[in-house]
Amino acid sequence: MSLSKSASADGKTLTIQIKGKFDFNLVQSFRQAYAEVDGQTDKVIIDLRETDYMDSSALGMLLNMKKTLGESVSSITISNCRPQLKKILQISRFDKKFDID
Repeated sequence: MSLSKSASADGKTLTIQIKGKFDFNLVQSFRQAYAEVDGQTDKVIIDLRETDYMDSSALGMLLNMKKTLGESVSSITISNCRPQLKKILQISRFDKKFDID
């Protein structure tokens, strides 16, 4: 399990990619990944392309990120979800709080 982040060339988009398990072990690194979001960043993408497991602490981390970033970013997108993760997000009604593709 690992986490990596990258910014677009113009600095407007921050992408956080999670590999393996998205669980409590990533709390610190996930928080640090978005801690330096500034006024220039407009969009945050959580890329779950290589994520094969997500638990309730991951849902909590996503909610904390949304609360922390508040209105400073225009959108937070959860992208490349595998079907089982998308189902968890939909059951938890995260499709009402985040853009999910």
